Amino acid sequence: MTDELDHIKARFRAETAIEPDAAAKAAGIAAAMAHYDENFSKASQGKASGPRLIERVRGVLFGSSKMHGLKLSHGLMAGASLAVISLVAINSGLLHEVQNIPFTPGVDQDEEAKLASPAPEPAKKEAAPLPSMPSTVVARQKAVEFDAGAISGYLEKTPAPGLALPADQPQVHYQDQGRDKFSDIETNPVKIARDEPVSTFSIDVDTSSYSFVRAELNQNVLPQKDAVRVEEMINYFPYDYAGPVDKAVPFKTNVSVFPSPWNPDTKLMHVGIKGFALNGQEKPKSNLVFLIDTSGSMDSPDKLPLLRNAMTMLVETLGPEDTVSIVTYAGSAGTVLEPTKAKDKAKIIGALDRLMAGGSTAGAEGIRQAYQLAEQSFDKTGINRVILATDGDFNVGITDPEELKSFVERKRETGVTLSVLGFGRGNYNDEMMQTLAQNGNGNAAYIDTINEARKVLVDEVSSTLFTIAQDVKIQVEFNPDTVSEYRLIGYETRMLKREDFNNDKVDAGDIGSGHTVTAIYEITPRDSKAKLNDDLRYGASETPAKAGADEYGFVKIRYKLPGEKDSKLISEPVKVSAASATVDAAPQEARFSAAVAAFGQLLRGGQYTRSYSYDDVIALAQAAKGTDAFGYRAEFINLMRLAKTAQGLEPLKQ
Repeated sequence: MTDELDHIKARFRAETAIEPDAAAKAAGIAAAMAHYDENFSKASQGKASGPRLIERVRGVLFGSSKMHGLKLSHGLMAGASLAVISLVAINSGLLHEVQNIPFTPGVDQDEEAKLASPAPEPAKKEAAPLPSMPSTVVARQKAVEFDAGAISGYLEKTPAPGLALPADQPQVHYQDQGRDKFSDIETNPVKIARDEPVSTFSIDVDTSSYSFVRAELNQNVLPQKDAVRVEEMINYFPYDYAGPVDKAVPFKTNVSVFPSPWNPDTKLMHVGIKGFALNGQEKPKSNLVFLIDTSGSMDSPDKLPLLRNAMTMLVETLGPEDTVSIVTYAGSAGTVLEPTKAKDKAKIIGALDRLMAGGSTAGAEGIRQAYQLAEQSFDKTGINRVILATDGDFNVGITDPEELKSFVERKRETGVTLSVLGFGRGNYNDEMMQTLAQNGNGNAAYIDTINEARKVLVDEVSSTLFTIAQDVKIQVEFNPDTVSEYRLIGYETRMLKREDFNNDKVDAGDIGSGHTVTAIYEITPRDSKAKLNDDLRYGASETPAKAGADEYGFVKIRYKLPGEKDSKLISEPVKVSAASATVDAAPQEARFSAAVAAFGQLLRGGQYTRSYSYDDVIALAQAAKGTDAFGYRAEFINLMRLAKTAQGLEPLKQ
């Protein structure tokens, strides 16, 4: 191998140097330096949107159709390559930018070479001389003839950082993989009704889990288990439950019992809540602060571009007297748009259109400034909310979810709430999003498509923004004479202590205008052979219930009207005699929600669904699909078909 290299070296040493045309070379260098000053000298630091250095060099060497002025002969290709790399990299400063070392044109930085004399100042409008280069480069450089516009044309096609690439060049976006973060979730266990007869939890109106699961399945990948929160999948869909007739009682409960589709020896107790729907005249004004992540990790088509479109949709729904402000954050945070009336839509949308991605992620500082701006324009009679749009990748400043949780908890006492919109795959921090949304008295949604943006920010904006009941808690007491065991499907991150139900200081979820909320228990009747826990040999003697012999349990819901400190109570018994005898006899909406619950459980491993399969769930959902005006339920059925053949792990991106 050494002999062959020596032979090649000897051939190069013997080659006669070809002198370039001095005028052409000088004109090319002058044009390159002029365009460098114009395009790069004032560019801000941070993540550039242009291609990597190696891609630029490849474009110079091999992209002949785009480099009309560059003339290379085949015989000179090997010798010319290093010359072109040297001129482009050194004169543009890109090589030193990549190496993160200072660069001063015209100064030799190689210890082996010394300048004999400083380069003379070029006369006005005359070509500048060739800057000196390291001797290790000069010694091996082969001259090449340049058209005066060659490098100039290249630089014209290479924008400064923060500017969009021309349409004829490939876009290079930030991509990450396998760094999505989710909180560990331990599936709710089966509980013995006689030992623990009371179950208490906070309602949940978030839907982000369903959208993320959909995004994964649309990439032919099964979501990781902890990405699946079954209650969020169930509550993604609107349900046609009976609603209240008066906003004095802001919601109505709908309870039904029917056989479990996956286990004929157990039953499902389905609790559906429908909120009172405000009309347009009753909706309060909104003071909204858009807190937008513009860090480098948002430089992807499914992140910042989708985010801009989503926020534009929301602006279009606002009334003329609603107020919008915009705060952005990357390496630092700042106000992009001071409080502006929504009637000036062009100004707001223009500010959104100018947003570009680049830099690190100072999320905590952005949150602090957004709350400060919301408090400055606080409306005592309106909705005051920060809407955070991000992938959750906080990496500068305060990044601990618990510390941010404490800050958000304190800030909700001011009357400013926080909602979270998540974007992107590969580096999505769901754990951070859930922490902020649950403690900010807002809601969390995940935007994976423009259709989802419309669903969340247009079709459901009333339920997203306009709260009709706060701190809504559910408590179910099971009758041990009719129920042997029970388990709550989902809501693992929303469980409360028994005493929290009557403690009005304990925070819980809110319900918006017209919102529906669903909770499902799987219960094992007293005489069922499906019991998972054996009777105790030395257990206490069982005494008949003094009341409620015809009841499976008793449902209680506690809530506060907006602005009030004391909670109110709604309660309803669950009658054994009112249970449906078959699955088909159950209400249609209850059957469809059971299908979603089954799918979520299968994605989490199917610990309690026995031999129930995707095909079984598809059949159940098809039979209960109903009208499906927006196609959400048809899409859900297609997702189950995708899940049947999806991969367990996404292939490595190259």
